[in-house]
Amino acid sequence: MENSIKYVHTNIIAKDWKRLANFYIDVFQCTPVYPERNLKGEWLDKLTKINNVNIKGIHLSLPGYENGPTLEIFGYEPNNLTGNKPIINRQGLGHLAFHVDSVKDVLEKLVTNGGEQLGELVIQDYGTLGILTVVYTRDPEGNIIELQNWAK
Repeated sequence: MENSIKYVHTNIIAKDWKRLANFYIDVFQCTPVYPERNLKGEWLDKLTKINNVNIKGIHLSLPGYENGPTLEIFGYEPNNLTGNKPIINRQGLGHLAFHVDSVKDVLEKLVTNGGEQLGELVIQDYGTLGILTVVYTRDPEGNIIELQNWAK
C-alpha cells in the first residue's frame, strides 16, 4: 500500500515573528490560521535537540487557497540569529513566489511595508508561453520573494 503524501507548510524562522507575519498579511493578503503557537516542553526539546526551547508564531493561509498549505512563521528562544541575509544563488531554499496582477503595484506596497527590491523589474517575452513580468525582492528580515505575472 502506498503512503498518501500532502504538502503542508513552508517555515520561516524570524527575528520578530509578529512583525514578519504582519508583513505577509499586509502585502500578500495572507490570513492568520489561529491559534497562535506557543510551544515548549520536553517533547519539543527532544524534537529540536535544543534544551528549554520555546517556539512562538503563527500559520498564515496563502492567497488563492482554502485549507491549503500555509506559511509558518516562527520565532525561537533561545535563538540562533546569524545576521546573514539569504542570497539568490545560495544552496538550499531559495525564495517564495507570488503571482500578482500588477508586479509594480505589489512591489511598491512591499517596499512601503519594510521590504526591499533586490534586482531589476524585468519584462521577458517567452513567445507562446506569454510575457513574464518579474522582480526579486526581500521581506523585512531579508528572505527572498519573487513577484511575477504571466500574461498572454
